[in-house]
Amino acid sequence: MKISLNKISKTPLEFDIQADKITFKGFLQYDSAKLILLKAKLSGKLETDCDICAEEFLLEVDEDVEFYISDGIYTKSQDLLLEVVELFDSTADLQEIMNSEIELIKSDYKSCGNCTGSDYIVE
Repeated sequence: MKISLNKISKTPLEFDIQADKITFKGFLQYDSAKLILLKAKLSGKLETDCDICAEEFLLEVDEDVEFYISDGIYTKSQDLLLEVVELFDSTADLQEIMNSEIELIKSDYKSCGNCTGSDYIVE
């Protein structure tokens, strides 16, 4: 789902994307200083591998996602420390943003139910 950044206003533009067993639901809203707020929830089940035993398992996902989108290079204010994603084609590809968030979750350390609380040595 691609959304033109020019169409986003002060009125929240809601979205709901589903892929496999994951839902990415939230809104985009013009904030200020040419920044667009993305606020969403990523929830569902994600197939991933255990970092201890390497077995595949379903990871329960319930993550809040919040950051700003800038149409072009963002020159930050010295007073603000914001997480900003810079886009250069005036289009927000929400499917791509969702996939990026999923990959961030997959890159975290995680263990399956069999290994959680077990005596496995983690190096």
